[in-house]
Amino acid sequence: MAESMLDDLITRLKAFAQEREWEQFHSPKNLAMALSVEAAELLEHFQWLTPEQSENLTAEKQREVELEMADIFIYLMRLCERLDVDLLQVVEEKIQLNKQKYPADKVRGSSKKYTEY
Repeated sequence: MAESMLDDLITRLKAFAQEREWEQFHSPKNLAMALSVEAAELLEHFQWLTPEQSENLTAEKQREVELEMADIFIYLMRLCERLDVDLLQVVEEKIQLNKQKYPADKVRGSSKKYTEY
């Protein structure tokens, strides 16, 4: 189900770009750069907030954050399409790798990197 929804979204995003003749600008390099810019815009909403404030956003700020997150997701999906990446499959693989790097019994309650424990 989720995979077909992602496939549909990727198809719709590609069509959106094609209708506007933006494919020429959507090289993997440009999409990765745009993704980074959007991530920085997301960070800007949290800059200088305390952890508590970041968990209690106003409705307006919450909406702004949601839209930045959508931008990030859109560029990530476009990058997946351009590089022919099955993101759901790679996420599953990454979860398994992280389980090996970070065994729960060794890292529980710790924020250390796997090379530090």
